[in-house]
Amino acid sequence: MIRLIASDLDETLLDSNHRICERNRRAVAAARELGVRFVPCTGRPGDSVAGDLEVLGLAGRRGEYVISFNGGVITENCGGPALRTARLDHAHADALYRRGTALGLCVHVYTLDTVWVANYVDAERAHIEGRMNIRETSAPTLDFLAGDTVVKVLYMSLDMAELRRVAADLAAEGLTDGLDVAYSSNRYLEFNAPGVNKGAGLMELAARLGIAREEVMAIGDNSNDVPMLRAAGIGVAVANASEEARAAAGYVCEADNDAGGVAEAIERFVLGA
Repeated sequence: MIRLIASDLDETLLDSNHRICERNRRAVAAARELGVRFVPCTGRPGDSVAGDLEVLGLAGRRGEYVISFNGGVITENCGGPALRTARLDHAHADALYRRGTALGLCVHVYTLDTVWVANYVDAERAHIEGRMNIRETSAPTLDFLAGDTVVKVLYMSLDMAELRRVAADLAAEGLTDGLDVAYSSNRYLEFNAPGVNKGAGLMELAARLGIAREEVMAIGDNSNDVPMLRAAGIGVAVANASEEARAAAGYVCEADNDAGGVAEAIERFVLGA
């Protein structure tokens, strides 16, 4: 029996307009009526999920959680201190920032309350404006964040081949040794602290709640979802998922994120519809 559902947001639970479709909303509500926890699991900061929690009826709820920053932070929806907070060491974050900006890439630096963006291109501005607390920077280094918690760094480009070439170059130079590296949203190359990924975050939360792996279902669409798709008892990829995510999943939906793929998974594995 499934007791915990973890779902990615962008391109999974959310449609192309960044909204939760009615089919998904109804399915999540029906699962919750059976006592199943529904946990958004996103690469974005936790505070960016506030509107989605409202739609799902999860805002301010004790005993309900969000896994954010690709598993780096776990918070309870009623507030209070984080159950888990990961940190990318400053030297690593600074080196990745300097390399990305030197390459002319759009670079995000995620702290716990702010996303600092260098080379903020129009395509990225249109994609995320209004959904996160963005501050632009042209600083040459991350010295201005010394002492702050940097959770992750990412590079943005609409050319995924370019990002893969950059990732290969960084790996060859040893710059990403030990880091958890993933791709997401068909536009991001993400650098997380060692051992930080959605699978590790999900299993830590499940353990805290006394929920076995076999009682967990994870739903996603991209490579940063692969660790949780493999970690969960049931891993589900929506129809628009990348080949890597589809290969990691035990079930691939017929419906994509616009047609309620998350609902399809809940109906099949939780509601028995």
